Amino acid sequence: MVLGREMDAIGHTTQKKAAELELMAEVLVTGEQLRLRLHEGKVIKDRRHHLRTYPNCFVAKELIDWLMEHKEASDRDTAIQIMQKLLDQSIIHHVCDEHREFKDLKLFYRFRKDDGTFPLDNQAKVFMRGQRIYEKLMNTENNLLQSREEEGGTFERTLIASEFIDWLLQEGEMGTREEAEQLGRRLLEHGIIQHVTNKHHFSDGALLYQFRMNFRRRRRLMELLSERGRGGIIPENHDSPFCLRKQNSDGGNTSFLSVSPTKEIKVVVGARRSSMSSSCGSSGYYSSSPTLSSSPPVLCNPKSVLKRQVSPEELQTPGGPYIKKTFTILGDAVGWGFVVRGNKPCHIQAVDPSGPAAAAGMKVCQFVVSVNGLNVLSLDYRTVSNLILTGPRTVVMEVMEEA
Repeated sequence: MVLGREMDAIGHTTQKKAAELELMAEVLVTGEQLRLRLHEGKVIKDRRHHLRTYPNCFVAKELIDWLMEHKEASDRDTAIQIMQKLLDQSIIHHVCDEHREFKDLKLFYRFRKDDGTFPLDNQAKVFMRGQRIYEKLMNTENNLLQSREEEGGTFERTLIASEFIDWLLQEGEMGTREEAEQLGRRLLEHGIIQHVTNKHHFSDGALLYQFRMNFRRRRRLMELLSERGRGGIIPENHDSPFCLRKQNSDGGNTSFLSVSPTKEIKVVVGARRSSMSSSCGSSGYYSSSPTLSSSPPVLCNPKSVLKRQVSPEELQTPGGPYIKKTFTILGDAVGWGFVVRGNKPCHIQAVDPSGPAAAAGMKVCQFVVSVNGLNVLSLDYRTVSNLILTGPRTVVMEVMEEA
């Protein structure tokens, strides 16, 4: 009975906060990714006006040009809506706080993180703490995140609660086990981690937990304007792949084609370039793909690009017609640029011609052998996608293709 009351409380707390926390998290991560890109592109810099210097700012009109040039917005009105969303959420502001609207003019705006004025409430603090811990875990050599079994199921990228607490203490994140356990409970209540079967709150013991939120997924700015961002969920076929390009404002279709141009083509309009399925499994890593225009998404399931399916044994037959290749792919601001499909083994269903995967030499119809040293020949595409999505930004993949 105690466990039942505890889980009712967890469920009520998590569900109550889920919508607002998810929106806040997506806006924060998307805004931060944009800020870093703009610094890298020298769009953000010190500027002078009327003999006064304004540090680390951007010109609204120039930024709108940049968004359209980088295909983050199909037209200027859409670009204004995106930036207005960031302004409303206190991610950016006018340098003199004289304009509450984002205007397509030669006005200076700045990211609040660049001038130290970002308002940190308790929710934002927990979120940013969770993001820092996640990145620290991913960037350091450790064996904390592993595939493990609990209650008859196998779960990827899991943490044992007691080992996670040991790590927090070792890294100086918390001073005592009690404080570390309380941090774990706050991370769970804010939807950053979860028990693998959602049956338990966080406690110092042998139970398994996963990061529910993937901070490294590269967001497209258009996601800020999606139905999901307004509190709704776009229905989606679990087998529909991410699209790798959006539609042009002139109505011309430049959506990424996931089958050969010589065949009948089904187009999916989606939101970002990524290597992952957009299905939302129990781990909660995935989100519905938002639309990029006012028209609803086209929900379809493109045919496999394979002429025939092959078995792992056939791929590994000595002297067979298949050769192995290894690619090291560094994800860019919006992903890796390929789509995985299939089952035992998975195959490359689509490759963005201008993405990192294509630059590394990846092609459609190649079979996925391993991801970051882990053999995946016996796994389905959702599991393989999960491995890539929750792993480091640089992914090393072995594939096989016909000689």
